[in-house]
Amino acid sequence: MAERYTSFEPGGRRWLWQRLTAAFLVVVLAFHFFLLHFVNHADEVTFALSQARMEQLTYFSLMILFLVTATFHGVNGVYNALVNQGLTGTRKTAVKAILGLASVLLIVQGVRTALAWAGGVPI
Repeated sequence: MAERYTSFEPGGRRWLWQRLTAAFLVVVLAFHFFLLHFVNHADEVTFALSQARMEQLTYFSLMILFLVTATFHGVNGVYNALVNQGLTGTRKTAVKAILGLASVLLIVQGVRTALAWAGGVPI
């Protein structure tokens, strides 16, 4: 019989973090799309303003926070779904290691891209 992982049940060890990251992502994306569609338009001036904002530490930090939050939320969700479908034993350990490595690679590449966007280093 498959092990039941209780992370998505109220009181589970990552239940609250999964909900908080989901709420954070929804609010940030809603704000982003509001600004994109109702305040700014996609043109060369907006692109230049966006690039100038990336050079500000606060905006850059928020982007990195969003990247880390989205990565945690997605990886935790995939892992919980697989475990709840019956993933056990060495496969569970292997999937956990692969998702962990993928998370680190995604965050490193995201930070490198953000630095390049801010004019810090080339990709």
